[in-house]
Amino acid sequence: MSTGKASLEAAPAGTPAQRAFEHGLWSMRLLALVAVVASVLMAVGAFVMATIDVLYLVAGLWAYTDLDLSLEAHNAVRAKLVTFIIKALDGYLIATLLLVFAFGLYELFVRSIRVADRSAAGPRLLRFESIDDLKDRVFKLILLLLVVQFFDEVLEIGFHSPQEVLLLGGGIFLVGAAFFLSNLRLRKEH
Repeated sequence: MSTGKASLEAAPAGTPAQRAFEHGLWSMRLLALVAVVASVLMAVGAFVMATIDVLYLVAGLWAYTDLDLSLEAHNAVRAKLVTFIIKALDGYLIATLLLVFAFGLYELFVRSIRVADRSAAGPRLLRFESIDDLKDRVFKLILLLLVVQFFDEVLEIGFHSPQEVLLLGGGIFLVGAAFFLSNLRLRKEH
């Protein structure tokens, strides 16, 4: 009984036209470089945007330390600062998501990043053995991003009834359950 690899080795090389077609088809994987470069450029943009949000946060801290502000004005400044924190966190998460996506596409479609192989962080960041590995990593980052977006929206909502507070609690529970279930699913697969 022969294995799949042995049968591939025994297969005829094919005609020159077939070999040329297969070589061209295999080279098409390099189109993934377009997505890799675009993802890196978007990540740089997201890092810049998030850093600008941090600069606004730092500038706003001076207003927060003003003890002459009324309690209402102080709370308004605090709410604005928390919004800047969430926007910066959101921006950095988006940038990280884009980098992970770029690394994964490059590793899966082009070649192994040799510099990463010699790095201490490389094995932790670049463990992509299949498209499913990349999808799982991107899924977890998107879920985290949605959590941050959820809390950003919650901060802007004014609560007018106990029912609204209960709905907020239910939303937080659902977000936690999504994290739990995604981690449970990934542990079973590995």
